[in-house]
Amino acid sequence: MEWNLVEERDASRGERPRSRRGEDKDELTVEIGYRGVQKKFSGNVESVWLSLNMFFEEFLPSFEIAQKLVLNIDLQNLARDTEGIIGFAKEGPCLLVPRNKLTDNETLSLLLLAGYLAHQLGYAKTDEVSKEELQGELGKDAKIASTRLGELVKNHVAAKTSAEKYKITTIGLMQLQKDVIPKIKTRKGI
Repeated sequence: MEWNLVEERDASRGERPRSRRGEDKDELTVEIGYRGVQKKFSGNVESVWLSLNMFFEEFLPSFEIAQKLVLNIDLQNLARDTEGIIGFAKEGPCLLVPRNKLTDNETLSLLLLAGYLAHQLGYAKTDEVSKEELQGELGKDAKIASTRLGELVKNHVAAKTSAEKYKITTIGLMQLQKDVIPKIKTRKGI
């Protein structure tokens, strides 16, 4: 709502300038920003008021719900959870759990997790791991490694990249943190 300052005075009474609403300027403009979303409402007072109410009633609750649905990984917690399971040496990330305490899929998932953590913590340029590296660490032939990697991709734990390498997915990170790592810690006695 715009207010025009009108210079009408009654000099005999020493009145100061008074404000009055502009007669031809009944348009109200309101801009609102919330978590990176900007909205601008313009119109008469009633339509802007209704638009603002709709924004608060409809958009904000759905925005809050959407925010809760976004999968976010807490890097500090993830790193803390992997203590005693994954380590970083000059040669690269490594598993600290004996192979006989892990399934093939757990081993591959942890190796992909190690690649992710190495990248996130600045120890590696990428979070992608080659099939050959994974096969070498797994200690099995190429056919078994390919089959197990295919299972991880099918279950959305891993993804094959355009460079024909593999990386862990966000869902994979969450599954590891919630289910797999606690089981491994229990087996290892950590």
